Amino acid sequence: MEKKTPLYDCHVALGGKIVPFAGYLLPVQYGTGVITEHMAVRTKAGLFDVSHMAEIILEGPDALANANMLTTVIVDEMYDGQVKYSPMCNENGGIVDDLMVYRLKADKYLFVVNAANHEKDYEWMKAHITGDVQLTDISESIAQIALQGPNADAILAKICDEQYIPTKYYTFVEEGVIRLADREITSIVSKTGYTGEDGFELYCKAEDAADLWNTLLEVGADEGLIPCGLGARDTLRLEAAMPLYGHEMNDELTPKEAGLGFFVKMDKPDFIGKQAILDKGTPTIKRVGLKITGRGIAREHCPVFVDGNEVGYVTSGTHCPYIGQAVAMAYLPTELAVLGNTVQIDVRGRKIDAEIIKLPFYKKAPKA
Repeated sequence: MEKKTPLYDCHVALGGKIVPFAGYLLPVQYGTGVITEHMAVRTKAGLFDVSHMAEIILEGPDALANANMLTTVIVDEMYDGQVKYSPMCNENGGIVDDLMVYRLKADKYLFVVNAANHEKDYEWMKAHITGDVQLTDISESIAQIALQGPNADAILAKICDEQYIPTKYYTFVEEGVIRLADREITSIVSKTGYTGEDGFELYCKAEDAADLWNTLLEVGADEGLIPCGLGARDTLRLEAAMPLYGHEMNDELTPKEAGLGFFVKMDKPDFIGKQAILDKGTPTIKRVGLKITGRGIAREHCPVFVDGNEVGYVTSGTHCPYIGQAVAMAYLPTELAVLGNTVQIDVRGRKIDAEIIKLPFYKKAPKA
């Protein structure tokens, strides 16, 4: 039985097409359609319900030591109000999940993990923490709304004073005050997102979510803000070449194999999976970007061929509206992962041509 997020009734009222996803009933799109929603985020602004994501608090005198062991990044260097993206590895170096870690205080951290891995991650963390530390799953009490796009700053500024709006990417304000029509609420205001655009992720109490959602749509109307569903969320993250657990990541692949080596700090004293990653040595496979030059769209699991030999597989693929191009991400042997090389992808028994190109497919222009 799927759960409903605190915004379920809002989606129904707006005509969202509801589908089951990661144990929740969520809108895959609205009447406007995926392409319009995708383009709104790239050019104006879009609003997403991401309340299905899970939030877990790690706190206590030994919280920092545990946060360091659970993640591959250096948590010691973090300051209050900073966010880091990190894989979380198993003892074999495979990826249990990828997550966001928020430093609330020196002895208190918020982990935001994928909805599909919610229970698995919580049990994993619980089984691997040691010392004087507490782990608390607060997911049911929290709603998360993502305001994404070049106009996100202007929209949020209408209901939130400057002091509560972080300006630096991957930072947050823990108790941002947001003005609704009849009251003020507090929310974590985080300058983060999963679209490749500027924007914010707002973590508020579940009971405040519907009013916050409706207020944002109201004040953002003049800035072109529209509600967006899971479909656009996926095409946006793929266009920005952002990996998704279960596609580009799994329990067998190491972060280095998944192209996430930047987030694996081998110079930190230790973390779960460090020795296994060292033992594996230099990765023999590489995540690559593919530009489809033939006719068709490559999808997950499609085999990839070079000179008639099957050499890899597609992890995600679609037609990306903003760049106007069918693309895919795939795993290939490192010696074949050469920019400009041509491969063939088997799409339902028909081979189509593709070219290996640099990731990401789309990168927003820097602000002037």
